[in-house]
Amino acid sequence: MTTLATPPDVEFTDLGKGDPDETTPGGSSTWYFRGHNFVLAYTTLAAGDVLERHDQPDEYVVILPYDDCDVEVRAPGEAERVSGRAVVMVPPGDGSITGLAACTVVRLFSCRSADMLDKARNRDSYAEPHPNVKPFEPWPDPPEGYRIRPYRLADLQVTQDAIRPGQIFRCTTFMVNFLAPRIGPRDPNTLSPHDHADFEQCSLAVEGEYVHHLRTPWSRRRSEWREDRHLRCGSPSVAVIPPPMIHTSEAVGSGTNQLIDIFCPPRLDFSLTPGRVLNEGTYPLPNQ
Repeated sequence: MTTLATPPDVEFTDLGKGDPDETTPGGSSTWYFRGHNFVLAYTTLAAGDVLERHDQPDEYVVILPYDDCDVEVRAPGEAERVSGRAVVMVPPGDGSITGLAACTVVRLFSCRSADMLDKARNRDSYAEPHPNVKPFEPWPDPPEGYRIRPYRLADLQVTQDAIRPGQIFRCTTFMVNFLAPRIGPRDPNTLSPHDHADFEQCSLAVEGEYVHHLRTPWSRRRSEWREDRHLRCGSPSVAVIPPPMIHTSEAVGSGTNQLIDIFCPPRLDFSLTPGRVLNEGTYPLPNQ
Protein backbone atom coordinates (compact mmCIF):
# COMPACT_ATOMS: atom_id res chain seq x y z
CA MET A 1 0.00 0.00 0.00
CA THR A 2 1.31 3.47 -0.91
CA THR A 3 1.85 5.72 2.08
CA LEU A 4 0.85 9.34 1.47
CA ALA A 5 2.30 12.24 3.39
CA THR A 6 0.01 14.00 5.80
CA PRO A 7 -1.64 16.75 3.74
CA PRO A 8 -1.44 20.45 4.52
CA ASP A 9 -4.61 22.04 5.83
CA VAL A 10 -7.40 23.27 3.57
CA GLU A 11 -6.84 26.72 2.05
CA PHE A 12 -9.86 29.03 2.36
CA THR A 13 -10.81 32.66 1.83
CA ASP A 14 -13.84 34.87 1.36
CA LEU A 15 -13.89 36.70 -1.96
CA GLY A 16 -15.07 40.20 -2.75
CA LYS A 17 -14.79 41.24 0.91
CA GLY A 18 -12.20 43.36 2.65
CA ASP A 19 -9.38 45.03 0.77
CA PRO A 20 -8.75 43.61 -2.71
CA ASP A 21 -5.29 42.49 -3.76
CA GLU A 22 -5.40 44.75 -6.80
CA THR A 23 -7.47 47.71 -8.00
CA THR A 24 -7.31 49.08 -11.54
CA PRO A 25 -7.58 52.77 -12.53
CA GLY A 26 -10.88 51.82 -14.18
CA GLY A 27 -12.38 50.82 -10.83
CA SER A 28 -12.18 47.01 -10.95
CA SER A 29 -11.06 45.03 -7.89
CA THR A 30 -9.41 41.60 -7.88
CA TRP A 31 -8.77 39.03 -5.17
CA TYR A 32 -6.11 36.39 -6.00
CA PHE A 33 -5.98 32.92 -4.42
CA ARG A 34 -3.95 29.92 -5.45
CA GLY A 35 -3.64 26.17 -5.27
CA HIS A 36 -0.60 24.04 -6.00
CA ASN A 37 -0.99 24.17 -9.79
CA PHE A 38 -3.15 27.25 -10.41
CA VAL A 39 -4.25 30.77 -9.50
CA LEU A 40 -7.86 31.95 -9.25
CA ALA A 41 -8.50 35.66 -9.90
CA TYR A 42 -11.92 36.89 -8.72
CA THR A 43 -12.72 40.31 -10.19
CA THR A 44 -15.58 42.72 -9.72
CA LEU A 45 -15.23 44.20 -13.20
CA ALA A 46 -16.34 47.78 -13.78
CA ALA A 47 -18.31 48.57 -16.94
CA GLY A 48 -15.90 49.62 -19.67
CA ASP A 49 -12.80 48.38 -17.84
CA VAL A 50 -10.41 45.95 -19.53
CA LEU A 51 -8.45 43.00 -18.11
CA GLU A 52 -5.49 42.41 -20.42
CA ARG A 53 -3.00 39.57 -20.76
CA HIS A 54 0.19 39.80 -22.78
CA ASP A 55 2.36 36.81 -23.71
CA GLN A 56 0.08 34.48 -21.77
CA PRO A 57 2.05 31.18 -21.77
CA ASP A 58 -0.91 28.79 -22.04
CA GLU A 59 -4.67 28.51 -22.34
CA TYR A 60 -6.66 30.04 -19.52
CA VAL A 61 -10.30 29.94 -18.44
CA VAL A 62 -12.91 32.60 -17.74
CA ILE A 63 -15.93 31.75 -15.58
CA LEU A 64 -18.96 34.01 -15.69
CA PRO A 65 -20.86 32.88 -12.58
CA TYR A 66 -24.00 35.02 -12.72
CA ASP A 67 -26.86 35.78 -15.09
CA ASP A 68 -25.97 39.49 -15.24
CA CYS A 69 -22.46 38.89 -16.60
CA ASP A 70 -21.76 40.58 -19.94
CA VAL A 71 -18.24 40.77 -21.39
CA GLU A 72 -16.30 40.86 -24.63
CA VAL A 73 -13.40 38.42 -24.88
CA ARG A 74 -10.69 39.25 -27.39
CA ALA A 75 -7.75 37.30 -28.82
CA PRO A 76 -5.68 38.04 -31.94
CA GLY A 77 -8.05 38.12 -34.91
CA GLU A 78 -11.25 37.32 -33.01
CA ALA A 79 -13.72 38.63 -30.46
CA GLU A 80 -16.73 37.07 -28.70
CA ARG A 81 -19.46 38.72 -26.66
CA VAL A 82 -20.50 36.36 -23.87
CA SER A 83 -23.47 37.03 -21.59
CA GLY A 84 -24.99 35.13 -18.68
CA ARG A 85 -23.46 32.15 -16.90
CA ALA A 86 -20.67 30.65 -18.99
CA VAL A 87 -17.26 29.02 -19.15
CA VAL A 88 -14.89 30.47 -21.76
CA MET A 89 -11.57 29.01 -22.95
CA VAL A 90 -9.09 31.73 -23.95
CA PRO A 91 -6.03 31.08 -26.16
CA PRO A 92 -2.42 31.70 -25.15
CA GLY A 93 -0.77 34.94 -26.19
CA ASP A 94 -2.28 38.41 -26.05
CA GLY A 95 -5.94 38.88 -25.13
CA SER A 96 -8.40 40.88 -23.09
CA ILE A 97 -11.74 40.85 -21.31
CA THR A 98 -13.87 44.01 -21.41
CA GLY A 99 -16.78 44.58 -19.08
CA LEU A 100 -19.82 45.53 -21.16
CA ALA A 101 -21.65 45.87 -17.85
CA ALA A 102 -20.49 45.87 -14.25
CA CYS A 103 -20.21 42.18 -13.39
CA THR A 104 -18.15 39.44 -11.77
CA VAL A 105 -15.44 37.61 -13.72
CA VAL A 106 -13.37 34.66 -12.46
CA ARG A 107 -10.16 33.82 -14.32
CA LEU A 108 -8.15 30.62 -13.90
CA PHE A 109 -4.44 30.50 -14.71
CA SER A 110 -2.06 27.56 -14.48
CA CYS A 111 1.12 27.82 -12.43
CA ARG A 112 2.96 28.71 -15.64
CA SER A 113 1.61 32.26 -15.18
CA ALA A 114 4.34 33.16 -12.69
CA ASP A 115 3.22 36.78 -12.36
CA MET A 116 -0.15 35.62 -11.09
CA LEU A 117 1.38 33.27 -8.51
CA ASP A 118 3.14 36.19 -6.86
CA LYS A 119 -0.15 38.08 -6.44
CA ALA A 120 -1.96 35.34 -4.53
CA ARG A 121 -2.73 36.27 -0.94
CA ASN A 122 -1.90 32.73 0.20
CA ARG A 123 1.32 32.40 -1.81
CA ASP A 124 3.35 31.64 1.33
CA SER A 125 1.37 28.42 1.79
CA TYR A 126 3.00 27.13 -1.39
CA ALA A 127 6.56 28.27 -0.75
CA GLU A 128 7.40 24.56 -0.86
CA PRO A 129 5.68 22.00 -3.14
CA HIS A 130 2.79 20.30 -1.43
CA PRO A 131 3.12 16.57 -0.83
CA ASN A 132 0.83 14.21 -2.75
CA VAL A 133 -0.09 16.71 -5.51
CA LYS A 134 1.01 15.66 -8.98
CA PRO A 135 2.90 18.51 -10.71
CA PHE A 136 1.10 20.33 -13.49
CA GLU A 137 1.37 19.03 -17.03
CA PRO A 138 -0.85 20.47 -19.78
CA TRP A 139 -3.07 18.19 -21.83
CA PRO A 140 -2.68 17.91 -25.63
CA ASP A 141 -3.45 20.86 -27.89
CA PRO A 142 -6.89 20.91 -29.54
CA PRO A 143 -6.57 19.48 -33.07
CA GLU A 144 -8.48 22.45 -34.52
CA GLY A 145 -6.12 24.89 -32.81
CA TYR A 146 -6.58 27.46 -30.10
CA ARG A 147 -9.40 30.00 -30.25
CA ILE A 148 -11.96 31.60 -27.96
CA ARG A 149 -14.42 28.85 -27.03
CA PRO A 150 -17.48 30.06 -25.06
CA TYR A 151 -19.85 27.57 -23.43
CA ARG A 152 -23.06 29.30 -22.32
CA LEU A 153 -25.03 27.40 -19.70
CA ALA A 154 -28.31 28.77 -21.07
CA ASP A 155 -27.64 26.77 -24.26
CA LEU A 156 -27.20 23.53 -22.32
CA GLN A 157 -29.43 21.17 -20.38
CA VAL A 158 -28.65 21.38 -16.66
CA THR A 159 -28.12 17.90 -15.26
CA GLN A 160 -27.11 16.26 -12.01
CA ASP A 161 -26.87 12.49 -12.30
CA ALA A 162 -24.34 9.68 -12.07
CA ILE A 163 -22.99 10.28 -15.58
CA ARG A 164 -22.81 14.06 -15.44
CA PRO A 165 -23.07 15.58 -11.95
CA GLY A 166 -23.10 19.08 -13.45
CA GLN A 167 -22.01 20.93 -16.58
CA ILE A 168 -18.41 19.77 -17.02
CA PHE A 169 -15.92 21.33 -19.45
CA ARG A 170 -12.21 20.86 -19.97
CA CYS A 171 -9.37 22.43 -21.91
CA THR A 172 -5.61 21.90 -21.95
CA THR A 173 -5.15 23.37 -18.47
CA PHE A 174 -8.36 23.06 -16.44
CA MET A 175 -11.56 21.17 -15.83
CA VAL A 176 -14.57 23.16 -14.59
CA ASN A 177 -17.67 21.48 -13.14
CA PHE A 178 -20.54 23.98 -12.95
CA LEU A 179 -22.71 21.97 -10.56
CA ALA A 180 -26.47 22.18 -10.87
CA PRO A 181 -27.92 24.77 -8.46
CA ARG A 182 -29.41 23.30 -5.31
CA ILE A 183 -32.51 25.02 -3.90
CA GLY A 184 -32.53 24.79 -0.13
CA PRO A 185 -30.35 22.62 2.10
CA ARG A 186 -28.94 19.32 0.93
CA ASP A 187 -30.42 16.20 2.48
CA PRO A 188 -27.85 15.31 5.18
CA ASN A 189 -28.48 11.62 4.47
CA THR A 190 -27.17 11.96 0.89
CA LEU A 191 -23.67 13.36 1.43
CA SER A 192 -20.77 12.04 -0.64
CA PRO A 193 -17.50 11.95 1.33
CA HIS A 194 -14.57 11.05 -0.92
CA ASP A 195 -10.89 11.77 -1.46
CA HIS A 196 -8.37 12.19 -4.27
CA ALA A 197 -4.95 10.57 -4.32
CA ASP A 198 -2.88 13.15 -6.21
CA PHE A 199 -4.83 16.32 -7.07
CA GLU A 200 -6.46 19.22 -5.26
CA GLN A 201 -10.13 20.12 -5.51
CA CYS A 202 -10.95 23.81 -5.67
CA SER A 203 -14.55 24.51 -4.65
CA LEU A 204 -15.83 27.97 -5.55
CA ALA A 205 -19.10 28.92 -3.83
CA VAL A 206 -20.88 31.65 -5.81
CA GLU A 207 -24.35 31.54 -4.20
CA GLY A 208 -25.79 30.41 -0.89
CA GLU A 209 -24.06 28.81 2.08
CA TYR A 210 -22.11 25.59 2.49
CA VAL A 211 -20.38 23.49 5.10
CA HIS A 212 -17.22 21.81 3.83
CA HIS A 213 -16.81 18.67 5.93
CA LEU A 214 -13.11 17.75 6.08
CA ARG A 215 -11.29 14.75 7.56
CA THR A 216 -7.53 14.15 7.50
CA PRO A 217 -6.72 10.42 7.20
CA TRP A 218 -4.72 9.03 10.08
CA SER A 219 -1.04 8.42 9.52
CA ARG A 220 1.07 6.01 11.57
CA ARG A 221 2.14 8.93 13.78
CA ARG A 222 -0.64 10.01 16.13
CA SER A 223 1.10 13.37 16.52
CA GLU A 224 -0.04 14.15 12.96
CA TRP A 225 -3.71 13.35 13.52
CA ARG A 226 -6.16 16.22 13.27
CA GLU A 227 -9.68 16.86 14.42
CA ASP A 228 -12.37 16.84 11.75
CA ARG A 229 -13.30 20.29 10.44
CA HIS A 230 -16.73 21.53 9.46
CA LEU A 231 -15.96 24.76 7.63
CA ARG A 232 -19.08 26.89 7.24
CA CYS A 233 -18.77 29.42 4.45
CA GLY A 234 -20.89 31.92 2.63
CA SER A 235 -20.50 33.12 -0.92
CA PRO A 236 -18.50 34.08 -2.75
CA SER A 237 -15.72 32.05 -1.22
CA VAL A 238 -13.15 29.49 -2.29
CA ALA A 239 -11.72 26.38 -0.62
CA VAL A 240 -8.74 24.40 -1.94
CA ILE A 241 -8.77 20.87 -0.54
CA PRO A 242 -5.48 18.95 -0.62
CA PRO A 243 -5.15 15.21 -1.26
CA PRO A 244 -5.89 12.80 0.33
CA MET A 245 -8.17 14.80 2.65
CA ILE A 246 -11.66 13.27 2.81
CA HIS A 247 -14.27 15.88 1.97
CA THR A 248 -17.88 16.58 1.07
CA SER A 249 -19.73 19.88 0.68
CA GLU A 250 -23.18 20.30 2.19
CA ALA A 251 -25.45 23.08 0.94
CA VAL A 252 -27.15 24.66 3.96
CA GLY A 253 -28.58 27.91 2.57
CA SER A 254 -32.35 28.31 2.43
CA GLY A 255 -32.30 29.73 -1.10
CA THR A 256 -30.17 28.90 -4.15
CA ASN A 257 -26.82 27.25 -3.45
CA GLN A 258 -24.30 27.14 -6.30
CA LEU A 259 -20.88 25.50 -6.25
CA ILE A 260 -18.29 25.30 -9.03
CA ASP A 261 -15.53 22.68 -8.77
CA ILE A 262 -12.19 23.35 -10.46
CA PHE A 263 -9.30 20.98 -11.22
CA CYS A 264 -5.86 21.73 -12.68
CA PRO A 265 -4.97 19.90 -14.86
CA PRO A 266 -8.23 18.19 -15.94
CA ARG A 267 -9.39 15.04 -14.15
CA LEU A 268 -8.64 11.88 -16.10
CA ASP A 269 -11.23 9.80 -14.23
CA PHE A 270 -14.07 12.12 -15.21
CA SER A 271 -12.75 12.33 -18.75
CA LEU A 272 -12.74 8.56 -19.21
CA THR A 273 -16.52 8.34 -18.69
CA PRO A 274 -18.16 8.85 -22.11
CA GLY A 275 -20.60 11.75 -22.11
CA ARG A 276 -19.47 13.21 -18.80
CA VAL A 277 -17.45 16.10 -20.29
CA LEU A 278 -19.60 18.23 -22.57
CA ASN A 279 -16.77 19.34 -24.89
CA GLU A 280 -14.84 16.07 -24.85
CA GLY A 281 -14.65 16.04 -28.66
CA THR A 282 -12.70 19.30 -28.76
CA TYR A 283 -9.81 18.46 -26.43
CA PRO A 284 -8.08 15.07 -26.73
CA LEU A 285 -7.00 12.93 -23.82
CA PRO A 286 -3.32 12.61 -22.91
CA ASN A 287 -1.45 9.44 -23.82
CA GLN A 288 -2.22 6.82 -21.20
